[in-house]
Amino acid sequence: MWVDWQQLQDIAPALGVVLDLLIALAASSHVILHKDDTRAATAWVGLIWLVPFVGAILYVFLGINRIQRRAKVLKSGATQFSVPLDAAPRSPADLDRELGSDRARLIELARVVGNVTQRPLLVGNRVDRLVDGDEAYPAMLEAIRSARESISFMSYIFEATGVGGAFVEALADARGRGVEVRVLIDDVGTRYGRPRIHRVLKKRGVPVAKFLPALLPRSFAHFNLRNHCKILVVDGHVAFTGGMNIRQGSMLASNPKHPTKDLHFGVAGPVVAQLQEVFARDWAFTTGEKLQGGLWFPELEPEGETLARGITDGPDRDIDKLHWVFLAAIGSARRSIRIMTPYFLPDRVLMKSLHLAAQRGVEVDIIVPEVANLPVVRWAMWGHYRQVLRDGIRLWLSPPPFDHSKLFVVDGYWSSIGSSNWDPRSLRLNFEFNIECYDEELGASLEDHVRHRLRDARLLTSEELEARSIFQKARDGTARLMTPYL
Repeated sequence: MWVDWQQLQDIAPALGVVLDLLIALAASSHVILHKDDTRAATAWVGLIWLVPFVGAILYVFLGINRIQRRAKVLKSGATQFSVPLDAAPRSPADLDRELGSDRARLIELARVVGNVTQRPLLVGNRVDRLVDGDEAYPAMLEAIRSARESISFMSYIFEATGVGGAFVEALADARGRGVEVRVLIDDVGTRYGRPRIHRVLKKRGVPVAKFLPALLPRSFAHFNLRNHCKILVVDGHVAFTGGMNIRQGSMLASNPKHPTKDLHFGVAGPVVAQLQEVFARDWAFTTGEKLQGGLWFPELEPEGETLARGITDGPDRDIDKLHWVFLAAIGSARRSIRIMTPYFLPDRVLMKSLHLAAQRGVEVDIIVPEVANLPVVRWAMWGHYRQVLRDGIRLWLSPPPFDHSKLFVVDGYWSSIGSSNWDPRSLRLNFEFNIECYDEELGASLEDHVRHRLRDARLLTSEELEARSIFQKARDGTARLMTPYL
C-alpha cells in the first residue's frame, strides 16, 4: 500500500492537536466523574489541559485510584478479626463511666470516631512514649528476642545496615528457634537503602513480602499508593507503632550522618489485637496467606488505664477516615491543640477548623521542622504558612536535626499517635495507621514532650514571612500550587 509521507507530515500537527483534544476530554471526564476532592480535580484538569499528553499520562498513572484492598482481601477468603464488643464501652452510660461526666465532649468525639472507624473503643491498655531510636529500637529488639510464638512486622523503610542489621539478626534468630515470623515492607520503601532489605531477609530464611511492587507492568499504575504504616506485634500481646522507620539516622546517640528525631510507642492490652488485624489484612492482601487463630490473636488481658482504638486510613474504603477524626477532635477542643508533624499541608477544611478553634479561645500550637527534608514540600509549606498565621495560631519551627515526629494532642487528654502526617499524601494516598487514646497521664506525658521540643523551637511571625524576598515568595507560592500532587 502506497503512503504519501509528505501528506502525512503536512497534516501531522493537526492530527496531534485533535488527538490531544480527545485524550484531554476523556481524561478530564474521568476526573470530573471520579474525583470527589474539588481541589484535586481542579489541579488534575488544569494539568491535563496545560501539559498536552504528559498531563493525561501522569493522571493515568498517579491520579487514578485502582486499589480496592478490602474487597480483594475478602475475595481471597481472609477473615476479618474483630474484638468482642463486650470488651469495650459502647453505650452513653459506659462512656460516661469511663471518661467522666466532665468530659462530655469526648463522649461525643468517641461516638464520632466509632461511627467513622467501625471499631470499638477498648479499655485496659498501656501506651508508652519512646523518644527517638535510642529508646524505641532497644525495646523493639528486646521484644523480638523474647518472642516465643509469632512476630508481625510492617514498615515503610527498613534499612539492612546499621541498627537494621540488628533487627535482621533478631528476626532470623527468632525464625531459627521456631517463631512464626512475617515481615511486610512497602516496595518503594525497600529502595531507600542497599542492600535491599527483602533480599537480605530472604537469604536469612525470614518470610518477607513487598507491598504493591511498583515496577511490574500490572502494578506500575499503583506506585503512587504506598503503605506508610509502622507496626510490630510480638506474640499477639506486645506491640509497637508510631512514625519511626528502621534507619540508623534515628539513633541520635550514634551521631549518624543524617540524624532524625522521631517518636514511637509501645502498646499493650486489648488494642494490640487491632494492630494485629491491620497487619493480617495487609499481609493477606499482599500474599493471600490468612493469619488467624490463637497464634496471632490470643486472648488479651487489661494492661493499663488507657482507652484506645485503632484507625486505618487509605485510598480504599478507608479513605478520609483520619480526616474525619481530625475534624472531630479539633471541634471537641476546649483548651489546647498541639500538633507535631514533619509535613504540614492541610486542606482548607482542616485549616478552617483550626482557625475556628483558635477563635473559640483554644490555644493552637503547630510544630514543624524549620528545614524539611524534601525541598519542594518545604517550599510548599512555606507558601502555606501565610494562611496558617491567623486568629492567634502559633507556628513553631524546630531546628535541625530534622524532626519526623507525628503527634496530635487535644486538651492534654485525647491524643492521636501513629504514622500519618498532615498532608494530602498521608490523608488521601498512603495507607496509614493511627491510634486514638483517652488518658490523662499519657496526655500529660505527650504535652511534656511538646514543651520539651518548644524550648529549642522558634516562633514564626507574619513579619518574617513578609520580609522574605520576592523570589522566595514566588518559589514557595508556585510549590504550594503542587500540593495536590505532593
